[in-house]
Amino acid sequence: MAKALITWGGWDGHQPDVVAALFARWLREAGMQVQVTDSLACFDDPDALADLSLIVPVWTMAEIAKEQAENAAAAVAAGVGLAGCHGGMCDAFRANVTWQFMTGAQWVAHPGNDGVDYRVRIISNHDVVVGLPDFDVSSEQYYLHVDPAVKVHAVCDFPVVDGPHSPNGPVEMPVVYTKHWGQGRVYYNALGHQANVIDHGPAAEAMRRGLLWAAR
Repeated sequence: MAKALITWGGWDGHQPDVVAALFARWLREAGMQVQVTDSLACFDDPDALADLSLIVPVWTMAEIAKEQAENAAAAVAAGVGLAGCHGGMCDAFRANVTWQFMTGAQWVAHPGNDGVDYRVRIISNHDVVVGLPDFDVSSEQYYLHVDPAVKVHAVCDFPVVDGPHSPNGPVEMPVVYTKHWGQGRVYYNALGHQANVIDHGPAAEAMRRGLLWAAR
């Protein structure tokens, strides 16, 4: 049976425990064996990581030990999948550049904070989004610094809320993307400020598909 590891913690405002439980339910429904932990000690054992099909981090900010990040990166490079959302994956462990390189982006701002109304537009026929409609959300709108190697499948438009970025003009910002890290598949979805943003509709389906697409 395929094994998934979900590890959660960090800033409580992102409801990491609730998001982790949502992901665990989807993966179990897909037939996977799921371990859920609220500790980064799960990254201490390279052999245990190598036996996984999927790693799902749900950690906003926080700190990770250099060896733990390197163990996770080595497991993904060897073929273990990596998938996550919002700050739980791409605003995790800000001081660790290995993590940022592997995950493909880093949050830098959400102009207007929570409650911004914007549209997510599907722009590819990739498995994680094919057949899904464009949809509207009211949430944080993530401005990311993004690895140019990622394959973008959904975007949103900036600026919606005025700010120092506005004079640069219109920008298409990735919302859903995939990439590879060695032999491993990486999936990221910028939605998910709280669980109710991604627990229904096209946002939920894109996230569920992404978890399964990434899994070895």
